[in-house]
Amino acid sequence: MLVRTTVFKVNYQVRGILSPLLNSNRKYAALAEAKSVLESELESIRVAGTWKGERVITSKQGPRINVDGSRGDILNFCANNYLGLSSHPEVIEAGVEALKQYGAGLSSVRFICGTQDLHKRLEQKIAQFHEREDAILYASCFDANAGLFEVLLGPDDAVLSDELNHASIIDGIRLCRARRFRYRHMDLKDLEDKLKESQSSRLRLVVTDGVFSMDGDIAPLVGICDLAERYRAMVFIDECHATGFMGPRGRGTDELLGVMDRVHIVNSTLGKALGGAAGGYTVGPKTLIDLLRQRSRPYLFSNSLPPPVVGCSTRAIELLLQSNEIAESMAAKTKRFRDSMTKAGFTISGANHPICPVMLGDAQLASVMAEDMLKLGVYVIGFSYPVVPKGKARIRVQISAAHSDADIDHCVNGFIQVGRKHGVVP
Repeated sequence: MLVRTTVFKVNYQVRGILSPLLNSNRKYAALAEAKSVLESELESIRVAGTWKGERVITSKQGPRINVDGSRGDILNFCANNYLGLSSHPEVIEAGVEALKQYGAGLSSVRFICGTQDLHKRLEQKIAQFHEREDAILYASCFDANAGLFEVLLGPDDAVLSDELNHASIIDGIRLCRARRFRYRHMDLKDLEDKLKESQSSRLRLVVTDGVFSMDGDIAPLVGICDLAERYRAMVFIDECHATGFMGPRGRGTDELLGVMDRVHIVNSTLGKALGGAAGGYTVGPKTLIDLLRQRSRPYLFSNSLPPPVVGCSTRAIELLLQSNEIAESMAAKTKRFRDSMTKAGFTISGANHPICPVMLGDAQLASVMAEDMLKLGVYVIGFSYPVVPKGKARIRVQISAAHSDADIDHCVNGFIQVGRKHGVVP
């Protein structure tokens, strides 16, 4: 009996010693398996030629930048800095003053102790700019899209979405419980079919980008609004690539196409034309904005926008409310680039928008040509799957009001040189 007891105690002690080691091995085995799966995924991206590296910029954003590993100034033709306000002296000064007066951040969400008077002032300016009743700020437009649909739409409602809408719209729609209908890209006939199919729904919302960021094409908002009114639906547009420079006063595609009073909800960003820092927002009926403040999860559970960002964005909007001169300069610069590239033999997607996709088709070709352009002092980026459909790889060029005619001509000449090298143009 004594022997058995002693053996039992020894075995128990051994198991006690080995147990952490066994658990540790299992833990590391699971991690090793996960790493193997991830490495396989990463290698497939490399092999496909769609690896997305990150170049390091060592200067402020602008038409000319410094890039780590490159010598001298580099012409930047791939930023969303459409109006050149990211480094505008008045915008920078406003951010510095807000930092001094209001601090670096709020360390809180809005409804606890994260709302300052400058947040309310910016929301008022945004509503004024878009000529809507009210506005609500988010940390990004991705958050604005994530926070809208599940609040507005329930299981008795329907959402009708363009098939090429931005990923943030798609993800936001997935969060809501409404019936989902996807219509073919900018196809009004297919949209009407979906509106007929969804007539039993309580509320219906037609959802589209105002400008589609990968191709620079503009949604047919007049036709969309006509159909929405005929079938008693609401209209939502995402204006991230239009706010500040599309339309006579830069109000966006709804102003450009004369439907500001027919589009019910607008989401957009402060992170592109309006200073380029960060932040997004929703503008629309006050009842909707009030409900979003009560129930929109990204708003309720995210820290308030930092005061310097709010200060910069407020000044950017004030500049646009004072004058449309900067926005007006975009049209001529965009036309100069598009006409010159088309004449040289390149295929440029979209029309009359500063997003100018140079269509190449092959992912590796887009990547190699972008690298060759950098050697010529022009910063552009190749876009390929999954950002764009397979076989639709391109280099997306973006024109800024801060570019000079000489800058644009230098970019075009670089494309011609590189395009001839790779047999893209004669």
